[in-house]
Parts: sequence; C-alpha cells; structure tokens
Amino acid sequence: MGTVFSIDVRDPGDWSAAIGAVVGWLHRVDAVFSPFKPGSDVSRLARGELRPADADPEVRVVLDLCAEVTAATEGFFTPLVDGRIDPTGLVKGWAVERASELLRQHGSANHLVNGGGDVQLAGEAAPGRPWTVGLVDPLDRTRLLTTVEGRDFAVASSGVAERGAHIRDPFTGRAASRLAGATVVGPSLTRADAYATAAFVMGRAAVRWIAAVPGYAALVVAPDGTRATSTGWPGGVTQPTSGGAFKSTVVPPMG
Repeated sequence: MGTVFSIDVRDPGDWSAAIGAVVGWLHRVDAVFSPFKPGSDVSRLARGELRPADADPEVRVVLDLCAEVTAATEGFFTPLVDGRIDPTGLVKGWAVERASELLRQHGSANHLVNGGGDVQLAGEAAPGRPWTVGLVDPLDRTRLLTTVEGRDFAVASSGVAERGAHIRDPFTGRAASRLAGATVVGPSLTRADAYATAAFVMGRAAVRWIAAVPGYAALVVAPDGTRATSTGWPGGVTQPTSGGAFKSTVVPPMG
C-alpha cells in the first residue's frame, strides 16, 4: 500500500507465529487493494477488467464500508478518484484494525499496529501505563503538535506532512487546501482513517461535524498554523463506544 507497517506486542511470550499471520494478512490486503500494483483487484476494477462481483470477497466488504462512510460524511469521503474505484482512504485503517483483531484472536491483549502513522492500539503499553502517541505538526515535522494517551483506541491523520497536497476535494476535483492536517481519535481505525480524510477536505467545519459522531474527536490545523478541536479533544477524558478511553495534552503554538 505504499507505506511501512509496524507491530509492537507488549504481552509476554513468543508472538512470532501471530505476527507472521498478521504479516501474511497485510500482504494479502496489499495484493488485493494496492493501487500501485497493476494486477491487484482494485487496479483491475479501475481499468474495467474486473467486475466487483468477481473480485475478492473482501473488496465488497470494503466497498460497503466506503458507502457507509460516504453517507456519514455527506460525500466528503469518497472511494472514487476520477470516476474510478480507489478505497485507499479507508482500506489502510481497515487492514490495520483487522490486523489488531487477528492479534487478539491469537491471545494478545496489549499491542499496537501502525500503518504509515495510523495506529490501532490495544490494552496498555505496560501494566498500569496507557499508550502515548505523538502527533507530528503537519507544518513542521521536527516538532510534536500534541500527544494522545489512552487504552483501546485508534489514531489517524491526514494532511500535507508526508505526501504534500495529495487529497482531492470530491466536490471540486482539486487538491483539498482548507487545512494543513486533520487527526481523528476513536475506537475504530477503519472509521478514524476515513473520517480523517473527510475532515481534511471539510476544513474547520469538520470540528462541528465530528462532534455529532459518538466516540470520535478531531484536531485540525489550518495552513496558518491555527488549530481547532472538537468536543472531547483536549482536557478531560472521552469515552469511546468500545469502552476505551483517551485524553490529550496540547502543545501551545510557538511565538
């Protein structure tokens, strides 16, 4: 999928078999969904060489999820690029969340799976110590913008920090430019990943939109460096629908 994945299991014991199963799953997802592989199901769908009904069964699962998120975001998220199917904005988070579920099936209660900076976290980093995730300032990659701390949660970001202006506004067809970055925190990385993409396109309006989405919170950074957060982001603890909890500490703007 054009990025790097990492797996960190904090439970005692030998987890090589479980991690091997996860790596196998991620390679399978890459073979089916990568837009960079000419022979993937997604690439063949885009070229009209394959019908959705004849594709890998997971393609229908992902496209159904994309349809749900498109409706939930009022079209600001879309799996279509230039009229062609490209579920990249959701499939990475979905793959990472499924990888975490696979580790749980193998008995791991405390781990993280990171796909290109989007993270699904389970349990704790150590007994009595929650996970802490640092978020890079999209305007200055040498600086941490904030840290997010908690148990059983997910963090996803979209913006210009890694790949520049690469996310298109589905309503204009042009590169989205209202924000420099958007981060979404919540129980599911599948949703958080897609919501972060939609939030980046929406701009500051995303703060009001996601406030109505149970269990999720967002932080957005404008091109001039100003920030806005939704209900539940800084200060206090927010209780996502999965039963996990997270809190954040925000670094004040410089200058």
